[in-house]
Amino acid sequence: MERTDEETGEPSGGGAAIRSRLSNRADPFLVVCRCFSFVTSLIAILCVVVNVLAAIRSFRDSHDLFDGIFRCYAVVIACFVVLAETEWGFILKFSKVLEYWAGRGMLQIFVAVMTRAFPDYLAQKKDLLLLQNIASYMLLACGLIYVISGVLCIGFLKRARQQKEISREQAVKDLEEIDRRREELEQLLLKHRSRDDV
Repeated sequence: MERTDEETGEPSGGGAAIRSRLSNRADPFLVVCRCFSFVTSLIAILCVVVNVLAAIRSFRDSHDLFDGIFRCYAVVIACFVVLAETEWGFILKFSKVLEYWAGRGMLQIFVAVMTRAFPDYLAQKKDLLLLQNIASYMLLACGLIYVISGVLCIGFLKRARQQKEISREQAVKDLEEIDRRREELEQLLLKHRSRDDV
């Protein structure tokens, strides 16, 4: 026989219903933010690849040593953009500016400009020039979106919703722990009653 809640008259397994309602609902705003962050990471990786190729060609052809060094710096900073998009705690603690979307957007714009810089000697390398243009303009667009969103405080909204999601997950874990403990206590109570009956 299923126990009912005395106040509502509903089955007492309401913890499971609340748990399923809380855990099955993903915040669409956070899903969009994660997708945009993933796309930005892929574009930053494309910038890394383009700058590595340009650095290799620059060093191999002995065209311009300074351009090769410049490309190496662009690779390092683009890798930093990729790490910032993962929102790894160590990186965000190391550079608090990247926690804010405007700062993150400005870094992406900087990498896009570095990727696009010095295209003159690549006139004979049309494939690399096209890849450079695509990568730099796409990252520039992502950076502009981040800056505009940062000015509109969308990043603050995202952090608030992330805290709410973490609180919701903790509430689900707490409900599961309470249900598990309740079942243990019911088993102990049944054992105690069976001993008393004997």
